[in-house]
Amino acid sequence: MKKWLAHAVVGTLCTVALVSSSSGALTGSFQPEPSSGSTLSAAGQPASAPPDNYPPVTSQKDADLPEAKDSLREQARDAGASRSEDFHAADDGGGAASMGPSTGSSDGFPDAPAAGNAPPADTTRGPDPALASPLPPAAPAPAPSAPADPPAQGTPPADTKPSPNWIPALSATDRQLADSMVGTAAAPPEPEEPLPSTQALVKDSNAADILKLFNLINEYRVSKGLAPLKYHATVAGMAQEWSDSIASREVIEHRANFWLDPRALSPDKGAGEVISINTIRDPALLVNWWKGSPGHNALLLDPRFNVMGAGITYTDSTYKIWGVVNFFGYSTLPAGTTTAPGGSTTDPGGAFPAPPPSLCDPTAKHMPPTLDLSAASINSAADIVTVNASGQLLNRPSTGAGTYGAARAIGSGFGSAKEVFTTDWDRDGAYDLLTQWNSTGNLTLHRGLAGGGFQSPLTLGNGGWDSLKLAVGGWCANNRMPQILALDTAGNVYLYPNRGVADLATRVLVTSGVTAARITMVDYNADGFEDVLAFRTDGAVVLYRGVGTTVLPAEIRATVATGWQDVTSVRPLRDVTALNSTGLALRRGTDVLQYWDLSSGKFASPSSIAGTWAGQRLAQ
Repeated sequence: MKKWLAHAVVGTLCTVALVSSSSGALTGSFQPEPSSGSTLSAAGQPASAPPDNYPPVTSQKDADLPEAKDSLREQARDAGASRSEDFHAADDGGGAASMGPSTGSSDGFPDAPAAGNAPPADTTRGPDPALASPLPPAAPAPAPSAPADPPAQGTPPADTKPSPNWIPALSATDRQLADSMVGTAAAPPEPEEPLPSTQALVKDSNAADILKLFNLINEYRVSKGLAPLKYHATVAGMAQEWSDSIASREVIEHRANFWLDPRALSPDKGAGEVISINTIRDPALLVNWWKGSPGHNALLLDPRFNVMGAGITYTDSTYKIWGVVNFFGYSTLPAGTTTAPGGSTTDPGGAFPAPPPSLCDPTAKHMPPTLDLSAASINSAADIVTVNASGQLLNRPSTGAGTYGAARAIGSGFGSAKEVFTTDWDRDGAYDLLTQWNSTGNLTLHRGLAGGGFQSPLTLGNGGWDSLKLAVGGWCANNRMPQILALDTAGNVYLYPNRGVADLATRVLVTSGVTAARITMVDYNADGFEDVLAFRTDGAVVLYRGVGTTVLPAEIRATVATGWQDVTSVRPLRDVTALNSTGLALRRGTDVLQYWDLSSGKFASPSSIAGTWAGQRLAQ
């Protein structure tokens, strides 16, 4: 369920509690390669009686929202008073959708988990001045629809997952927790809204702040006569992934059915999640905020919980720190439980060690200028660039809402190019060309000029690049520079980090066992991270889900489309139908160009792009 924030939020937060009863000649100076070579609160007092220090809840339906939802940064100029939001839970079939304590109400908030034995809230507020504004409440979710028929040829398979437009129940029955233990519960739905960007994430080490947050929570529990919590790295990994996800999307929402995630390690005595953000990098402000809200405070002081994991994400946007804490109760502590972050099972130790260096790590921070690209050869990420039979490079500029202007030549001499990629490789604001050459096996860069045309080529890779299948995009979540994924003939996919104009000699293995005629990089599932789509010769398209790092999750790879064996070239596009929309342009064997929108996290019905496409192939 997407929660869009409105106005400035200095200390915003969320909580979910799960409780059981037991718990060539180009324009310009370009020469191609020669032919020789708010607070969100899902707990607290009922909406009719907001908790102390919180103004009244404002109810608003999703249908009342404006068509264009502003981002946090755009709304941060307006200040308001902190508030909590009505949540409308959807019954998941377990009879536990009620938020009120045994009242059946879907819009009340209990002061404490259903166990009823948590100490009262600490009403001491932290030094955080409360600035927030109303957030639209979630609309009740429709019941999941029946599975669709198998996909027809040339279409993606039907999506059979339940709609993600709902908030998980605030309490879990014994059966729900038992199901999670035996693996019979349904997998949580994934976010459906388009994710604007991961570029704001700042990948500084959060080790010290994780430890500080952990110690503050335990000091608070001990002061109330409760046992301190232990820590588990697997639980923490889940919390960190979600913290990165919501921070990259600038949205506050809970991970649906997070207690069913295998990394929750099958809790049997309850589970809870709290979320908070702040404009100041200080985890103490997050903890103080939770302590000042009855519902959040109840989770901090729930005596049934004995293990926690925390994720903290930094951004360079208005809200500098995002925190997610998952609490779980176990009858038997899972293997690997430690007494503190970075500690062992017997020694608390210190904070997490510094993370090992990664080829995703940026060499510098890059913030490109805002340029007027009206005279540039490529104007936007929505432009359609093709190579025709005579080797000319053509561009059709996007004119908005899925429409395009007339084709114009922006270069020539690309007849021996295997693939041409358009990307802002040097992050100077203008679109560049990366080209694989069949004639030489080299990989070259032509830097784009805002006034039109391209600079003379620079060689980034010498020989052998013609044997690889490439995809270019923002693979690394902590790095604003584009990177290259390369599939070799053995089925290995390597990440080549962006090193500017230096030789692309460094790489790291991302995954292996991939069989594909071509690959492309696009955010398929709208989670803010680039994914790989592998187009196989049998027409199947397989999803390799990315998480913004140098590795892929170990999971079954989903087939997301079939009948696409006639696809001859692919181009990922952005901003075609709306700002931050994503999708794929497919050149089909019938000289048809289709656009498949992905903004909802799955393929929408295709639309045709008018034009004459015979003898042309798409640049990526």
